[in-house]
Amino acid sequence: MGSEEEQDNRTADGDRPLTIALVVETGGNRGNGTSNSALQWAAELTRQGHHPRVVGIGSADFPARENHIPFVSWISRKQQMQFAEPSRKLFEKAFDGVDVVHVYLPFRFGRHAAKAARRMGLPVTAGYHLQPENITYSAGPLRYLPFMDPLIYGLFDHWLYRKVDHIHVPTELGATLLRSHGYTTPITVISNGYEPRFVPKRQSPAGSPSPRPFRIVASGRLTGEKNHILLIEAISRCRHADDIELTIAGTGPLANTLKKHADRLLTRPASIGFHRNADMPALLRSADLMVHPSIADLESVSVLEGMASGLVPVIADSPQSAAGQFSLCEESSFAVDDVEELARRIDWWIDHPDELARWGARYAQVAAEHYSVARSVRRFVAMERAVIAGHETA
Repeated sequence: MGSEEEQDNRTADGDRPLTIALVVETGGNRGNGTSNSALQWAAELTRQGHHPRVVGIGSADFPARENHIPFVSWISRKQQMQFAEPSRKLFEKAFDGVDVVHVYLPFRFGRHAAKAARRMGLPVTAGYHLQPENITYSAGPLRYLPFMDPLIYGLFDHWLYRKVDHIHVPTELGATLLRSHGYTTPITVISNGYEPRFVPKRQSPAGSPSPRPFRIVASGRLTGEKNHILLIEAISRCRHADDIELTIAGTGPLANTLKKHADRLLTRPASIGFHRNADMPALLRSADLMVHPSIADLESVSVLEGMASGLVPVIADSPQSAAGQFSLCEESSFAVDDVEELARRIDWWIDHPDELARWGARYAQVAAEHYSVARSVRRFVAMERAVIAGHETA
């Protein structure tokens, strides 16, 4: 038994609290998935008794300046993403007294942060949150060049990942992709998880008629690989098309294209655009079904949030997307790019309200048991403790 003071300083895992620097390009908003994950992990680390330091643009304590990159910054801003300007002074201040530095992205800010941490004798870990396929799908005709994806995997490894002590990826698919592209740094798979504010909606009595349109929601960047065009086309081919109301929550360069497509094909007006992260729990609980047609995903926290809210997801089965792992039944999956099969899946769930309610409860249960952010952060802390211990004995 330790002293009373030592007992008071214990964390959720019963050990001393860690001070962890979380280096993320955009650290002050939840407009993109990487920033959202970093901020929700920082909040959960604090709740579990640790001391996270968020380092990046918009951080309250360790703010970085924006690095304006011609054209690239214009594109990234449309996706709520900014690039941070490296600063040796900022890194030395932020990393003073930390146990470990965790970098989220392999760009200049993250690479310079890792170098600064190594100069200070600190262990460094990194998260793999940006799939090269997400870049090439926004690169126009360049995405059809067969060497582009392997080239970017190699660049990311050369820039950052081979130079850190450990890599965190959110899914087994991510780990498999990295290993298949020659990554040799140790890898741990930990879901990004979802926050406890996403809770199941109240289900209507089984079999009762709906007094309103059937509401379908999708969430994600408005970019080519998210494939929202397919969803709009599928809804237009549904037998119940006249009764379906669509919401796509996100921002991106295809916003106007999607709105025009929806105006032309759908009977009911669609809502397509940005929703504040704080408003997402209520939006998800107001929906009847989630559709995730994405071609490329390392995890897709938006699907987890939908599941936790009691929504049945219908997910594209794509070899480049890990989101398909969340599908629990045949009716929750469709072949990627198969618009007719997606239309049939949507009609099936509308025709079977009892099954929709039953499976919605099942999805919420699975999310709660396996994908809570509290569980993920405990596993992340265990990973960081092992890296710190290895660094101390090296």
